[in-house]
Amino acid sequence: MKAMAGGASPPTRKPEWLKARLPGGDAYFALKRKLRQRELHTICESARCPNAHECWNGGQATFLIMGAVCSRDCRFCSVAAGSPAPLDGEEGSKIAEMAGLMDLRYVVITSVTRDDLPDKGSGHFAAVIRALKRARPQLGIEALVPDFSGRPELLDPVLDAGVDVLAHNIETVPSLYARVNRRPAAFFDSLRVLQHGKERGGIIKSGLMVGLGETQAEILDLFAVLRERDVDLLTIGQYLQPDRRSLAVERYYAPGEFAELKQAALGLGFLGVESGPFVRSSYHAEQLFHAVNRALPRIQ
Repeated sequence: MKAMAGGASPPTRKPEWLKARLPGGDAYFALKRKLRQRELHTICESARCPNAHECWNGGQATFLIMGAVCSRDCRFCSVAAGSPAPLDGEEGSKIAEMAGLMDLRYVVITSVTRDDLPDKGSGHFAAVIRALKRARPQLGIEALVPDFSGRPELLDPVLDAGVDVLAHNIETVPSLYARVNRRPAAFFDSLRVLQHGKERGGIIKSGLMVGLGETQAEILDLFAVLRERDVDLLTIGQYLQPDRRSLAVERYYAPGEFAELKQAALGLGFLGVESGPFVRSSYHAEQLFHAVNRALPRIQ
């Protein structure tokens, strides 16, 4: 693998190959109207995901629960930060109805961080999953959870609700946590979430961004740390500055470098890896789930 030096000056413009298809079409905007009518949010929209069109048309979606305002203010994220809204007790049934209208086979449920709540929103997260399970028993459900301040007892209700995949993003290498406005200790909170999830059994997934100033050695070290916690699935994507107040991109990785990172991760034992400029946490989530299900019988 070629050396990847961190800390380079950000380029004046994005590379020519870094172009995504803008979401559009009658079906896309009809879904947006239905979401707004039910006061539902998707991370696809809140995080300005470049893959929204592909995923929505492919029978997959990622719902953002507990509102669209986060109690934290990470400098890489486009989700609004501030005072979160009260919880919606009907959110689970609304998402179940929307999943039926969209004829979804697989959903990812994620949330803003709710440090304002005593249980960090764990109980509400679990209630949404239970509502989906009751309404659509065959629906695959991936829970992309916040770190719950590293408290395993807050993760347990989510796991008990019956998720098919537990996901939690490590986001970046530990040396950059302070730069992205995260407590350095939050890295270890994230590791506790991933490790506790694996100890409870099931499929565990994490994801990270590149282009924030990390080095090749730090990326490979992070891969090894995640594998030590038996993380099964990994996503690797290019950090793209969502707005002017967010951190600038330090470096754009070429498609070939993402391919090299994927091979390095697979070589360490991950069972499924998505790696590319536009890859986000939920990209090809259903495909990764099925890939790891096929792989697990051979290695157990």
